[in-house]
Amino acid sequence: MNPFKTGVTLSATVVLFYALCTLVWMAAPEPFMNFMNALFHGLDFRRLQTGESVSWWSVIYPAIVFAVWFFAAGSFFAWLFNTLRSDR
Repeated sequence: MNPFKTGVTLSATVVLFYALCTLVWMAAPEPFMNFMNALFHGLDFRRLQTGESVSWWSVIYPAIVFAVWFFAAGSFFAWLFNTLRSDR
């Protein structure tokens, strides 16, 4: 397993799903909040809403953080997998 390719793949997947999640939230905020509350066993995500408009930076910055973090996690996963693999 190639650590770089695994890191890039995981990072791209997470950022894509984050972008899709953001688009769904922007298009249908109330149904999205109902879904999130149901997904997390009734945890009320509406309390996190500030009422402020969404800026590009408030969307892009978390995407950058996710990209870096999940690249590191995917790379580490592949490295650890290769290290612990017993069929070498």
